[in-house]
Amino acid sequence: MAEKAVEDVEKAIPENVTSQRVVDTYSGEGSVSDRALVWKQDLRIVPLSAAIYLLCYLDRSNIGNAKVLNSSTGNDLLSETNMTNYEYTIALMIFLIAYALFEVPSNYFLKRLKPSKWIAFLMLSWGAVTAGLGGARNYATVTVLRLLLGIFEAGLFPGLVFYLTFWYRTSERSMRVAIILASATLAGAFGGAIAFAVGHMNGTRGLSGWRWLFILEGTPSCASALLVYFFLPDYPETAKWLSPAEKGLAKERLKVEGSKGESASMTWKDAKETLTDWRLYAHYAIYFGISTPFSSLSLFTPSITAGLGYSDLRAQLMTVPPYAVAYVVTVAVACSADYFNARALHSAAFSLIGAVGFLASAVLSADAYLSRYGCLIVACSGSFACIPPLLGWLSSNVQTTAAAGLAIAMNVSFGAPGQIVGVWIYKANEAKKGYPTGHWTNAALLLFVCVGCLILRWYYLVLNKRMKRQGDGEKMFAY
Repeated sequence: MAEKAVEDVEKAIPENVTSQRVVDTYSGEGSVSDRALVWKQDLRIVPLSAAIYLLCYLDRSNIGNAKVLNSSTGNDLLSETNMTNYEYTIALMIFLIAYALFEVPSNYFLKRLKPSKWIAFLMLSWGAVTAGLGGARNYATVTVLRLLLGIFEAGLFPGLVFYLTFWYRTSERSMRVAIILASATLAGAFGGAIAFAVGHMNGTRGLSGWRWLFILEGTPSCASALLVYFFLPDYPETAKWLSPAEKGLAKERLKVEGSKGESASMTWKDAKETLTDWRLYAHYAIYFGISTPFSSLSLFTPSITAGLGYSDLRAQLMTVPPYAVAYVVTVAVACSADYFNARALHSAAFSLIGAVGFLASAVLSADAYLSRYGCLIVACSGSFACIPPLLGWLSSNVQTTAAAGLAIAMNVSFGAPGQIVGVWIYKANEAKKGYPTGHWTNAALLLFVCVGCLILRWYYLVLNKRMKRQGDGEKMFAY
């Protein structure tokens, strides 16, 4: 976003750029502290948004747990639905195709219908579909339900990133996106722990453990939809829990670098301008690169740990540490990226770290289980940590509410082909070899992300210098 820098935060903007300071107090019906307002918003928005995404990610990735759950007794997903590994991969891919196609329309409806209503509808829908997977008897049913799951889950993550632009300045978003995204790593950790526990329910009331897994993880999403409908605030201007003075400050804070609830919905002119802004496609390409590691880790970590010498329920339990470490690293990196206003450099650094983790996993011998498990933790941490700064970087370089919604949805949609690649690279017949194809592919793509971030950052620096010479200092790009 072309932004007027707040002097104490946006340190990377050239000194001669005109800066509009959002003062620490707003004169309305009373004085309001900027910091107090942000904290009040955080308490209402961030924990609830993170919980929503945790449930979403749990319901999306639990099929990876179901694949190997109780496999030693033949009560796993593939055995009981007579699915082959190839058919399983197709079911994963169908989800991602639907996910890609419905992200942009979903962001349109989020603004059109209000965030609370739309997100509650999505939650109720994907929760019901997830629970329905517990009754699947064959490949066709699993595939159709995964298609529906992709349709309903498509709008959540880009929707939440877009939603934050209604409440927070550019310099405040990466950390909050990180907390929300990091809930995916918590879901990965909880998912393994839950699967370990549910595996002991195998045969209870005549249902296999994987069926209980889908039912027990889909039901909370349905129940939580009601809470989201009533408690997720839509926009600062309509929040009843904000005083008039707080609403005034909230509006003033986002006058330059935020989206507005009262703004009109996207028009064709808005869409055309955003779609033909070729600079944004560099952001989309970089996000494509990170999407393959993100997807493959989400869906195959239980299989990867099973390939590290752990079997059945223990393989589920060993998925917890990589995600737990990734959670801490992701939040810390986002805080640092916001503090130093250096999102591109943080994403470049941690994509490189993730690449090193995958490279080491690829070159180590297949029986070097302990070393490769350590590499999995490094790879997981680097892969997840570079995503929030990337999203914050994109949202800070688009100018309007309509552009932000479309650009964010486009960005995540471009990641969908990368996620489709992710479902194919961890081949079942390479388990004994240590999955070299998957590790080499992820390493190469993370190196692409690293180089892409550095090149795009350099390009923005060049553009900023050019605009500075032309006296157009208020349209500087964030880097």
